[in-house]
Amino acid sequence: MLKRIAFLTVTSILFAGCASVPTENVEVSNVLKQVKAPSTDNAGLYIYRSNSVVGAALKKDIWVDDECIGETARGTFFYHEVLGNKEHKVSTESEFSPNDLMVMTETGQNYFVKQYIKPGLFVGGAGLKLVPESEGKEAIADLELGIKGNCSK
Repeated sequence: MLKRIAFLTVTSILFAGCASVPTENVEVSNVLKQVKAPSTDNAGLYIYRSNSVVGAALKKDIWVDDECIGETARGTFFYHEVLGNKEHKVSTESEFSPNDLMVMTETGQNYFVKQYIKPGLFVGGAGLKLVPESEGKEAIADLELGIKGNCSK
C-alpha cells in the first residue's frame, strides 16, 4: 500500500502540468540578468524559483514589505529595488500561512532570494532562503523575468 501511494505521488509530480505566469520580453530580462548596481540609496532584490519539477503545477505569490511583487511559476524571477541600509520582509504564500524572510540590505548591493516548493500531502507549501550572489546569478541566467504586480490574493 505504501509503495502504491509513493508511486502515485511521484507519478503525479512528474506528469502534472506546469503552471505559467506572464513574462517580460527577452530584452528586458537579459538586461536584468547582467546584475548591475541598484539605483542610488537602494538595494536590489532578485527573487527566483528554479526549474525544479517539484511543484511545477503551482503558482506562488511573492511580496516585499507587504507589496505584491508577483506570482512565481517554475523557472521565473523578479527584480525589485528597496531602500538600502534597512531590513525588508520578503514573503511567500504556503499551505496554511505566509512564510517570511527578513533581509538586512546595504545600499548598492544586490541580494538573491530563492523560493522553493516544499512537497505537502495535498498542496505544496513554499519557503524562502537567502543564497550567495554567485549561486543566484547562475540560477537566474536560465530563468524568465515575470511581470510584476500580479498576485492571486
